[in-house]
Amino acid sequence: MVESDGVAKAFEGDQRAGDAAQALTAILQTQYLRYLIIASWALGLLGTVGLWQAVLWFGVTVAAGAVRGSVEHRLSHRVGTNWGVIFPIVATVTTGAWAIAPLLAWFSPSDFGRPLALALIISGYVLVFAQLRSSPRQALIISSPYGAAAAVILFSLWGSSEFWSMLAVLPFTAAGLFVLVTMTLLREERIRAFQSHQSHLIEELEAARDKANAANDAKSNFLGVISHELRTPMNGVLGAAQLLSATRLEATQREYLSIIRNSGDNLLSLLNDILDMTKIEAGKMNFEVVDIAVDSLHKRITGPFEAQAEAKGLEFVSTLEGEIPTVVRGDPLRVCQVVQNLLSNAVKFTESGQIHYIVRGHRVSDQRVRFEFIVKDSGTGIAAADLERLFLPFTQVDTSSTRRFGGTGLGLTIARRMANIMGGDITVTSRLAEGSCFTLEIEAEVVEWAKPVAADEVHAEIEGGESLRVLVVEDHPVNRMILEAWMSSASHVTSTAENGQMAVEIAKDQPFDLIIMDVNMPVMDGLTATRLIRDGGGQNAGTPIVVLSASARNEDHEAGLEAGADAYLNKPIDFSALAALMGRVGGGREAVAQMALPPSQTSVAA
Repeated sequence: MVESDGVAKAFEGDQRAGDAAQALTAILQTQYLRYLIIASWALGLLGTVGLWQAVLWFGVTVAAGAVRGSVEHRLSHRVGTNWGVIFPIVATVTTGAWAIAPLLAWFSPSDFGRPLALALIISGYVLVFAQLRSSPRQALIISSPYGAAAAVILFSLWGSSEFWSMLAVLPFTAAGLFVLVTMTLLREERIRAFQSHQSHLIEELEAARDKANAANDAKSNFLGVISHELRTPMNGVLGAAQLLSATRLEATQREYLSIIRNSGDNLLSLLNDILDMTKIEAGKMNFEVVDIAVDSLHKRITGPFEAQAEAKGLEFVSTLEGEIPTVVRGDPLRVCQVVQNLLSNAVKFTESGQIHYIVRGHRVSDQRVRFEFIVKDSGTGIAAADLERLFLPFTQVDTSSTRRFGGTGLGLTIARRMANIMGGDITVTSRLAEGSCFTLEIEAEVVEWAKPVAADEVHAEIEGGESLRVLVVEDHPVNRMILEAWMSSASHVTSTAENGQMAVEIAKDQPFDLIIMDVNMPVMDGLTATRLIRDGGGQNAGTPIVVLSASARNEDHEAGLEAGADAYLNKPIDFSALAALMGRVGGGREAVAQMALPPSQTSVAA
């Protein structure tokens, strides 16, 4: 029972402190209006009690208001149980100065004095309760001087006929104040209910946000695994294609091999964008601006579709028209993706006839060119009513095509959005039974109008013909074979290990000039093996180490360098970047580290 009383007292104390805090807040927000009201009351007294009494009352009341304002400011930052008692005492005393005004008016000889006195008492109550509408207990205490003035006035009427008339005014005033307080409390209760509901909604939103963050983390882990699983077989495909390109091939075989490599490069670059968590979460793609050889871009775009059209019995014609520069600046991957989507649709939906691909150039200035990539087909065409929804997501014009060809209906939507980001657009004209014509129009910065010098082939040989001793640590047998074959073509001596544990043991017995270390391996991963080799203090503690991984995430790149690696290369292996790194091995770890490239540059296959 004692404990319950203590809790109740504590609660009451907290509530008193809360009332005081609310009262102070309300009063401080309107303190400047206080002096305007004092002046209006003084004007009312001026016509009733005379100049000197009105001025004297004005001065006393303003002084009391200033003292009260000073105290309120001091109390506003340290309202507690004790201060909650002091505040109404100070406010009540200063309100006493205001309560003198109705007494002066009531006992004045003016006929208007008594009505003015009643008006001042009622307005005084209303002012206090309006300011402290959220704290009626404080309002009752602070307005008590007006009650005392009303009692004095009522006592002065004792025995007269006006006594009962004056007494009847009191319940009228109390009823008005009661309605004011009640309506205020009801309104604030609704506000509190709304705030409570709003807090509940915020909690639900925060819970949903936490779930979304957890889903994003799970997605990141999932994409990390998928990255490795997809890049590992792609390394075998593209690596074998690079090795095959170094052998003697017929012209037709070399052309088909070029198509494999270019298509694989496109797929790899798209995979890098899919695995870029920042781009996915931002809902946009970043576009690189690099030098593009237009002739090479043209072959890269048309290569896969010439073979597809021929296999389907279609005639594929590609032409270049207008003023076309040899080198421009832009994003070749995105241009390829957009145009190849148009070509893919043309081949897919054309049963017989011709596919005509036109690249038309218009010189805008010496530094700018406007391209039109035009894809014409002799297919069934598209109805005018269907053209309006052609670029809507998850939409295909012919529902039978969904059953026959499949697809999500996102290709043209993505293509147009990419074109818009590059500052261009895709337009289409079509007639039923006559075919369709899609046009991608974009501008580009011109680097060179003349024909560029052909790039030299990249070889594995190091300047000076020096042979390196290289330890290749890779759990995938195809990847090991490709690396060994490529290095053997330049007379480098290689040793191999299937996991990190074997690499650590081999590194203890044999010195190497370079270690190529895969990350994800059984028994022991590459990062752990790198740390052990660096910390072991053996003959390979200072050997340059190149970390090789299928992950494209920046966090994984940083983890490899923190483990002690000097450079980081993505799978599929870019042999030109690897050759550049091997060319710096003679300069030690610092020279190799200077060749460490950003992921976007080290993941583009040669």
